[in-house]
Amino acid sequence: MDLAVFYAVGIALVVVGIIVVVAAIVLASMGGSKKGKVHGAGVIMIGPIPIIFGTDKKSVKTVLALALAITIVVLIIIIVNYWFLR
Repeated sequence: MDLAVFYAVGIALVVVGIIVVVAAIVLASMGGSKKGKVHGAGVIMIGPIPIIFGTDKKSVKTVLALALAITIVVLIIIIVNYWFLR
C-alpha cells in the first residue's frame, strides 16, 4: 500500500476533528445548553493505553466504550498489518 494513502487519511481525520470542534463551539455559543449544566469527558490515548477523565459517570462510561473500541480496532489493524507484511 502506498504511503500517500496513510498521509491522506491522517490529514482527513485531523480536518474532520477540527470541523467537529468548531461545530461544537458554535453550537455551545448559540445556547446549546439552556440549563447551564455541562457534562463532558475525554480520553488521551498513549499508544494502546487510554487515560480517561470526565465530569460524570455517564460521560466517562461513554468515552470508556469508545476508547475500548478504538483500542480494539487499532490492535486488529496492527495484527493484520503484521500478517500481511511478514
